[in-house]
Formats: sequence, C-alpha cells, structure tokens
Amino acid sequence: MKIAAAQFCCVPADVPADVPANAALAAALAAAARDEGAGLVVFPEFTLTGYELEALAGDPGLWMDGPDDPRLDALRSARIATAVNVALRTDGPRPAIATLVYDADGAHVTTYAKQHLYRHERGVFVAGTADGRFELGGIRFSLGICFDNHFPDLTGRAAADGCRVHLASSLYGTGDGIAERATVYPGIARETGLYTLLANHVGQAGPWTGCGRSAAWAPGGELLAEAGADAPGVVTVEVTAG
Repeated sequence: MKIAAAQFCCVPADVPADVPANAALAAALAAAARDEGAGLVVFPEFTLTGYELEALAGDPGLWMDGPDDPRLDALRSARIATAVNVALRTDGPRPAIATLVYDADGAHVTTYAKQHLYRHERGVFVAGTADGRFELGGIRFSLGICFDNHFPDLTGRAAADGCRVHLASSLYGTGDGIAERATVYPGIARETGLYTLLANHVGQAGPWTGCGRSAAWAPGGELLAEAGADAPGVVTVEVTAG
C-alpha cells in the first residue's frame, strides 16, 4: 500500500470563512497524492486553520462540530483516505486538538484527540485520554499529534498493539524545530519498528515558520522520502503489512 504525507502553508484562520480556503488547498494535495497512487494521506496539525491559537481560543466558529462538519466535505470527496487535524468541539467549553480519519469514500473511520498538550495549548484545549488506531488495506495504523510523539510510551503502545505505521500531524518550526524533527521521528521508527510518517507545516504557521521536510522513515529508522523545506507538496512511500 502506498501512503503519503502532505505539507502546505495554511491561510491564517482569522475568521471562519478562511477554513474552506484551507480545505481546498488540502484537497488539492490529497488529489495529488491520489494521482501518485497513494491510498491515504496525512496532513499537518491544524490543517484547516493553521497554528492560530489566539484565533482558535477566541472564535468557536473555527472549531469543527464533528466528523460530519460540511467544511470537511472537500477533503472527504477527494477519493483517498485522509487524516486531517482540526480543533474539534467537545461537550465542554474547550475544544480538542483532534485528527479525523476518513476512508476513500469519505466515511468517518476514527477520531483521535491529542493527549500531550504543549505548554500554551493547555489553557485553550482539553487533552484526549485514549490512543488512536485504525485499519486500512489490512494495515494497522496509529496516530500522534506533534508533542505526543515525544513520549515513547505512546508509540510503544502502538507497536505492542500490532500497528505497522505511525502517522504524525505536526508543526516544527525553523530553529530548534529542525533538530527535533530530525531526531524524534527516525527515533520512533528505530525504537518501535514502525513505519513513521510526518506531515509538517511549511512557511508561516502562527508564531512560527514551519520547516517543512515532511518525511517517511522505514522500520529501523532509514529515511525513505522527504519533502523540501520551502514549498507545498506530498511525499509518498510504499508500506507492507509485515
């Protein structure tokens, strides 16, 4: 099975009308991944808004109402399975940072909420409490969102649970983020034996500049594919069931 990681520069979501613009950009990349033969594509953290915490804290109109939110229709119609990260409304006053997974027909497969919130996220979002898993094409996948992936117990549980591929929706900026990205993700692949795909932002992302370089690593840590540092695009990789 061929899978892909996408990177792009989001339109800053200052108002809810910006969300469809980002959905359209993501859908175009999903189509590009599909045309390269991929059956699934994973997107960066906050795919539909960019990493705009102040706007997300102040405007609940930027939160997705659930997996059937019509603002996700462009991605759900891309005829490829997608893992898209959003601010997701919860039963409480704060949203979750959540990855919604859809199959190639646009049906909702699973939702995973970020368990390890990073510093300033803790006053805006509520943390998840359960691991994210799904199966597609006979391959079992796990999910992590940015800072989650710095916790070896999360990816260790995925390997112990029979997962073959770990999908990471993230934001790593220029500066320290470059070294973190180059250390954490090959480390996951090396320590757990999981294929590891990172989808990262490129260009302006809230207070950071995304360093791009979305990539895939093989079990054992070998780099299989890597995007550039300054342009949108997708990287694809062939994975096996084991």
